[in-house]
Amino acid sequence: MQYRSTSLAGVMILTPATFSDHRGQFRECFRKAEFELHCGHYPLVQDNLSRSVGGTLRGLHYQRSRPQGKLVQVISGIIFDVAVDIRPGSSTYGQWMGCILDADRGELIWIPPGFAHGFYVISDSADVFYKCSDYYQASDEACIRWDSPKLAINWPLSEQFPLSLSHKDRLAPCFAGLP
Repeated sequence: MQYRSTSLAGVMILTPATFSDHRGQFRECFRKAEFELHCGHYPLVQDNLSRSVGGTLRGLHYQRSRPQGKLVQVISGIIFDVAVDIRPGSSTYGQWMGCILDADRGELIWIPPGFAHGFYVISDSADVFYKCSDYYQASDEACIRWDSPKLAINWPLSEQFPLSLSHKDRLAPCFAGLP
């Protein structure tokens, strides 16, 4: 596994080795000791799987008092994945980074606690699997509007798929700094 830093401290791109032959492929996607060496000691306590159709944009989500770190991978399809730094006092507060995660390439992204997270599906559909460092709590959930002018995220929206948002994401407030 290769670990690559990004423009946001703590956010890492993980590239597993892929072994292919006439039977198919094999990848090791997580090894706790190696992950902790490169990303830190985080208990990964909950696994989630979402399936989305092309054009779906989920996010930007975070938890207020119990922030979750997320180790995100795409197991089918392609997404544009985004992390926004919402850590008070961070030198990159309010900045974002995005990357393409493609099931065929197999890269993962580690987004530590203190970031809002979202993704946009740029294939016909996508299955996104992610491990979380804390349990989801609906009462603690918050959302930032995906098209907040202050963030100016360059989402690769496609005319091929109509943009699809949840009611919650459509009504999310714009980023103007968090309390």
